[in-house]
Amino acid sequence: MARPDDEEGAAVAPGHPLAKGYLPLPRGAPVGKESVELQNGPKAGTFPVNGAPRDSLAAASGVLGGPQTPLAPEEETQARLLPAGAGAETPGAESSPLPRTALSPRRFVVLLIFSLYSLVNAFQWIQYSIISNVFEGFYGVTLLHIDWLSMVYMLAYVPLIFPATWLLDTRGLRLTALLGSGLNCLGAWIKCGSVQQHLFWVTMLGQCLCSVAQVFILGLPSRIASVWFGPKEVSTACATAVLGNQLGTAVGFLLPPVLVPNTQNDTNLLACNISTMFYGTSAVATLLFILTAIAFKEKPRYPPSQAQAALQDSPPEEYSYKKSIRNLFKNIPFVLLLITYGIMTGAFYSVSTLLNQMILTYYEGEEVNAGRIGLTLVVAGMVGSILCGLWLDYTKTYKQTTLIVYILSFIGMVIFTFTLDLRYIIIVFVTGGVLGFFMTGYLPLGFEFAVEITYPESEGTSSGLLNASAQIFGILFTLAQGKLTSDYGPKAGNIFLCVWMFIGIILTALIKSDLRRHNINIGITNVDVKAIPADSPTDQEPKTVMLSKQSESAF
Repeated sequence: MARPDDEEGAAVAPGHPLAKGYLPLPRGAPVGKESVELQNGPKAGTFPVNGAPRDSLAAASGVLGGPQTPLAPEEETQARLLPAGAGAETPGAESSPLPRTALSPRRFVVLLIFSLYSLVNAFQWIQYSIISNVFEGFYGVTLLHIDWLSMVYMLAYVPLIFPATWLLDTRGLRLTALLGSGLNCLGAWIKCGSVQQHLFWVTMLGQCLCSVAQVFILGLPSRIASVWFGPKEVSTACATAVLGNQLGTAVGFLLPPVLVPNTQNDTNLLACNISTMFYGTSAVATLLFILTAIAFKEKPRYPPSQAQAALQDSPPEEYSYKKSIRNLFKNIPFVLLLITYGIMTGAFYSVSTLLNQMILTYYEGEEVNAGRIGLTLVVAGMVGSILCGLWLDYTKTYKQTTLIVYILSFIGMVIFTFTLDLRYIIIVFVTGGVLGFFMTGYLPLGFEFAVEITYPESEGTSSGLLNASAQIFGILFTLAQGKLTSDYGPKAGNIFLCVWMFIGIILTALIKSDLRRHNINIGITNVDVKAIPADSPTDQEPKTVMLSKQSESAF
């Protein structure tokens, strides 16, 4: 990527050379009162690096020989993002322009391809559960065996998320995308060889491979959005990427009951119908793998935002995956979001997995309508996702929007629970749509909120941890709700989820909103940034760091 002449005009003390255009900060230094100004002008907007006042910036004032005081891990990460533009006090300093940013037309192709192969993966997750009674009879196994064909997606994610996010952070977006698409294709073809009544283990093997593919898929929406899309479209892009997965779930609710009707009396016809579904899925997955290999690129030529430019220019040798994980778990707002996201998404996974059983308890023989209710739930959620993404791009009210959607999801779950047994299936369609609109619409909100409060940590790592939390809660909720549904009826299982969602509302209200990425992109005026803590507490004084506000016209 073409780089501006960042290195010119920076006065640095001997023994502290510039690295890739960024000023190395000392571990400790006396506090000065002068300001560090970008050469684009002293009147430019001022803002703290990463969107919050930090103690790691004052050393950039030119005092580079002080005693060495260790920085906190998060401060070390933030220090890499400080531009090396010379201060106004430096004689003879020359202009240091901001990095060039531009939007690539290819971003829409990358987003479309990812959304489509994510769709196929989600379809394969739910294709068994929505006609669980059909597969139960065909393979001669229990309902718990069929439920595990869905829960294996959740189980595989937890141990594999750390190697998957490490691979994404160290080997890049393209390789991760190829693995996700390729394993999804391979799993689909293996299931084609399982269309015999004694080969349940083969279909489980294929589903296990698809579940491994999911590990390389679910964490990518926020990374693709950040790497390819500008500040005014990043939340909408993330919502669209999540939309592909939701659409796959919707198709998984709709097509299997149509393609594989309940013909238990004619085993040969049933096997033929299952084979048609499996081979059709494999053909689509193969086409998408080929398109991924051809068109999916690592990143655009120029970064789409100043926040992304700062991350891409940061010296790669300074990145530590272990340190990034530690920083995330030390971030209290992120830990709270980790729990609340897991509760909400785990509840959605549980409802999706057990929907067929809940509907058939009160509406016998309504397998097709059960699939249509699932479709209604997810399609409404897709609309909610896009609207939430557009709203975030317009307002940047991440915490407020997340909390409101959480509350409305809880209300929707309560209404769904107490209207399910009224014997009017049209009511279930309506309440399922309301539930899906808010519950599924929450998914991209969690991703984007996490990226904002954890910047500059990797989007793939934060998203991966959110998904791991969702899988853990999903397994626990599915097992618990399934047991309560079998023993006491669907209402007991749904009340169990309502209680947990109420806990999630309380925890969401406690999350502190610190929009670091947004502040880097647009700037905040007149904010003092504290100095690095010196050896003596009396030496600590505030100091302003002036950085130029990025022109919105560039986006």
